[in-house]
Amino acid sequence: MIRFKSLGSGSSGNATVVQAHAGTRLSHLLVDCGLGIRELDKRLGAAGMLAEQIDAIFVTHEHGDHIGCTRQLALRERIPVYMSEGTYAAIGQPDFDGLLRIACDASPFEVGGLQVRPFTVPHDAREPLQLTCTDGATRLGILTDLGHVSAHVQQELAGCATVLLECNHDEALLMGGSYPPFLKRRVGGAWGHLANSAAATLAQSLLGAGALRQVLAAHLSEQNNKPELARCALEESLGSAVEIHIADGRGGSGWLAA
Repeated sequence: MIRFKSLGSGSSGNATVVQAHAGTRLSHLLVDCGLGIRELDKRLGAAGMLAEQIDAIFVTHEHGDHIGCTRQLALRERIPVYMSEGTYAAIGQPDFDGLLRIACDASPFEVGGLQVRPFTVPHDAREPLQLTCTDGATRLGILTDLGHVSAHVQQELAGCATVLLECNHDEALLMGGSYPPFLKRRVGGAWGHLANSAAATLAQSLLGAGALRQVLAAHLSEQNNKPELARCALEESLGSAVEIHIADGRGGSGWLAA
């Protein structure tokens, strides 16, 4: 059984806990660690967890709202950290005291009862990775921070029953908003962030493949999106066939079964 919980999602900081039951043992993967360490401890506590229960950290890319307190937490709790070679280079190749593990596209690794499969995405970072997780019975996809859905992304998410899916912006709000033109181009571009409409199209294709039953909309922009707009876009594509949840920027989500 896989459960997961967003601890926070958006420019204020991203972190998601994925939990797997393997017999009597629980395994915990922390995907991104884009918070201050005190705030992370606080949110883990509210989720009924301690930082010492985390078995591994997976960092998707080097941007501050994803890397956060990764090194500090890893060294304090002696937690292995997975990231791409490009991400490690982009953060200046700091010393992880033997805890660093290099992750590669389409090269699975195991964290307790979880098999984790990273995959590359089109985003304006050095070597960004997103991931799927499976316990052998169900498959969870985590997909944020990408400008468009490539064929590779589509292929990697095939078979996911649940997807934590970026719904970053409403295109009309972004274009009519207060961002300067260069930032609008970056966010809305092919290497920026996923619009509600693109996320809905991807979700619809996954539903058509027969596996998708749940979506957690995530990484919503505070200025260029609204929860009701993200939900509406997903509902228009998915109807009532898929359960839809919306992650709050600072509060994340409740625990969800994948």
